[in-house]
Amino acid sequence: MPALIIANIALAIGPWLVRIARVDGHVGPIGSGFWRLTLALPILLIAMRRESGVRPVNMRTLLFAALMSGLFFAADLAAWHLGILHTRLSNATLLGNVTAILFPIYGFIVARSLPSRRQGLALLLALCGAGLLLGRSYELSARNLLGDLFCLVAGVCYTGYLVFADRARSALGPITTLTWSVAAGIPILLVVALAADDPIWPDLWWPLILMTLGSQIIGQGLILYAVSRVSALVVGLMLLLQPIVAATIGWLAYGERLTAFDYVGGLAIAAAVLLVRGAERPLPAAQISLSA
Repeated sequence: MPALIIANIALAIGPWLVRIARVDGHVGPIGSGFWRLTLALPILLIAMRRESGVRPVNMRTLLFAALMSGLFFAADLAAWHLGILHTRLSNATLLGNVTAILFPIYGFIVARSLPSRRQGLALLLALCGAGLLLGRSYELSARNLLGDLFCLVAGVCYTGYLVFADRARSALGPITTLTWSVAAGIPILLVVALAADDPIWPDLWWPLILMTLGSQIIGQGLILYAVSRVSALVVGLMLLLQPIVAATIGWLAYGERLTAFDYVGGLAIAAAVLLVRGAERPLPAAQISLSA
């Protein structure tokens, strides 16, 4: 749980750094994603050599899962960063977090189990909290349709990333899985950035370095560490901490006023996490990863 909290705080800071990199560093949003993975790869390669573990028999299958997680993650970054340019920030945050619903559904389907009343109540409470947090500024219109679709695709792709990374991580280890995933995602983002004529070379490096250390190394690393130790439902609910952190950053950095709906929504999400953590069915991802 502490790992998930730290991970989602680190991930929520990422979009703010993308904005700084674009405005002050003159690097495009997809270019930021490319550097986020590229700068992380040497660190991960060194760390991977120190990660101990037994070599699994089905090594090819696990490496394939790790590579697929990288493709889905690259698609997530590219789609979300493209979408945020064509829609409201609140729309992008809400639709990009559709993983909070899809990943728990994946966990229940693979485990062939329905949620308990307490788990269902926690999920409903979290969704209501997310609606209160973001609904006051949510806007659907033809003008935002393209960006909304991109962000929705990003949320689906991030779910695919978690599914494949979950399967690989339980045997390969979190660092090895993340290394293969990053290596697979780098060329995809480079091709997309060039095709979209997205500026790649930055004038300012520190936002990209912080994004690499925070969002990629700490954020994604701790997500993969935790994904095999708690249920898919808890992982999904904890992702909803990101809108809370994003709203706080908007208040501190840009003076965006928080309303009573923001506070009530944040409290509802926190209550949902505590509710499901207090009485959780034994659905850890480690039990469902290799059984499917």
